Amino acid sequence: MDRPGAGTGSGGVEVSVVLPAYNEADTIESTVRTTLSALGEFLPPGTFEVLVAEDGCEDRTPAIADRLAAADDRVRHVHSDERLGRGGALERAFSTARGDTLVYFDTDLATDMRHLEELIERVRSGDADVATGSRWLPGEVADRPAKRGVPSRVYNRLVRLFLRSSLRDHQCGFKALSREAFDRLHDDVEDDHWFWDTELLIRAQRAGLTVAEFPVEWEPKGDTKVDLVRDVFGMGSQILRLWWQVSVSPRITRRVSVGAGALLTVLALALMTVYLDPQAVLRELESADRGLVAVAALVYLCSWPLRGARYRDILDELGYRERLGFLTGAVFISQTGNLVFPARAGDAVRAYVVKARRSIPYPTGFASLAVERVFDLLTITVLGATVLVGFVVTGSTDQVVSAVSGGVPGVDPRSARVALTVAAGVAVAAVVALAVIVASARREGNLIRRSLARVSTDSYADYVAGILERFVVDVQTVAADRTAFARIGANSLAIWGLDVVTAIIVLAAFDVGLALPTLVAVGFFAVSVGNLAKVLPLSPGGIGLYEAAFTLLVSGLTPVAGPTAFGAAVLDHAVKNLITVAGGVVSMLALNVSLTAAVDETGEAEPPDPGPDSD
Repeated sequence: MDRPGAGTGSGGVEVSVVLPAYNEADTIESTVRTTLSALGEFLPPGTFEVLVAEDGCEDRTPAIADRLAAADDRVRHVHSDERLGRGGALERAFSTARGDTLVYFDTDLATDMRHLEELIERVRSGDADVATGSRWLPGEVADRPAKRGVPSRVYNRLVRLFLRSSLRDHQCGFKALSREAFDRLHDDVEDDHWFWDTELLIRAQRAGLTVAEFPVEWEPKGDTKVDLVRDVFGMGSQILRLWWQVSVSPRITRRVSVGAGALLTVLALALMTVYLDPQAVLRELESADRGLVAVAALVYLCSWPLRGARYRDILDELGYRERLGFLTGAVFISQTGNLVFPARAGDAVRAYVVKARRSIPYPTGFASLAVERVFDLLTITVLGATVLVGFVVTGSTDQVVSAVSGGVPGVDPRSARVALTVAAGVAVAAVVALAVIVASARREGNLIRRSLARVSTDSYADYVAGILERFVVDVQTVAADRTAFARIGANSLAIWGLDVVTAIIVLAAFDVGLALPTLVAVGFFAVSVGNLAKVLPLSPGGIGLYEAAFTLLVSGLTPVAGPTAFGAAVLDHAVKNLITVAGGVVSMLALNVSLTAAVDETGEAEPPDPGPDSD
């Protein structure tokens, strides 16, 4: 809500100064008065205004801003009931500002106000589209203690390295820009908090705008320290995000992505021939028991109605009830898309199918996929971890270690035992981490927010907590219903159980001579890890990645020879992919869906984070 002072609305305002304020009750009044005085020294009366961009404050800042606006028509209070973040508050205030020159600086007035005229005139005169003060240019006299100076230098060097910026200081809270530049840039700036300044400057440079940087006298106010959440998780991840958007993503066309995915697939399979004799692999494939392979295919086919049923239950919890046959077809089509296109474009295809054929909006389609991915990741981690932990707890590691030392020359049994124990610990940690996510989603309290508060005292922790909470809110919808949560979880276990049973039957078709308990244990572990290897969307359907992980584990944990393990992995993956493609083709014909059209339609939509896939 905009709370203007008396008499506002008259024309003539040329310069709008925005003061971002979050819990600034102790300083905001003196800051406003100092700003008005500084502006009055070089601007005619009636040509400037000061906006207090109050960002969901929890102290007396809103009341003070209201009082100042009521007493002086040069002051306006832009209020928000909820926390928008520093960048979000600035954008909201600039959108309501009247001036053609937009200015903002930190309310602690760390930058000497004698530079204000130069900052404004750089833009007002037309010499620059954006102007920013700098504490690191030659001529600046900022007194920066090491605990502030070192992190700042590291941050700015990372920005210059990854984002190819020509500026020396991106975070100095002393900037101005023209109305035209703001209108051109603000829709592209995605960050709502501390990274907003940096992203604005980077996008301005990329857009060809003139950015002027000049030295300022700056004195730190208050104490500061390196903050794990703000500096590492927050700012670091935003640098990588913007680097991907401005430097990498524009170069990834459909032709490049398909070509790169195909190349990675061929390369992954070709590298296996360095260690395995292709002719030996072919001989192993020819020797497989075709009857058992057919049984494996039927077992895997039985998992597809379960996939449709699980997706039906998830959509039902999100408020949409659909038929099992349609949803099974939608899953078939999306998984076929993941085999054809890299970067898990098939996920977007499913969102398109349910929207185009059942009017389920894209946000709900993607939310349902996010829930499904969380259950998939939880299930395969539990399956793999349970088997591995069972090896360690029951003392069966000796049997596995003996197999490793006997089947892989040069492997120290003690090293193998240590490796298995460490792997078990990692598996337990993964299960605990996923359990925390689910537990947080099912609690009324803010478990994530409280956890972050223990390692961060900065307000950015609230911002990061909000992002993480939005990630688990999809799970929360399902987890709130214990019956639905249990049903979807049981369905996930059945789906992945059949996936593993398929691989075990295929492995048995090669007459590997393993005892049934060992065959089952190794099958569960190899399939789980093999599918985790496919989490990153490096190749269509994870082809090559799955085979490599499966082969390594089977040949490493058992006396099964490398060519036999690789042949089983190839055949297992081929059976699953052939059934997926066949079901996808039939479903596309039945629902009149084109894969390429679906990907194009959802090109502007935001897909969920990639997760494991059992195809």
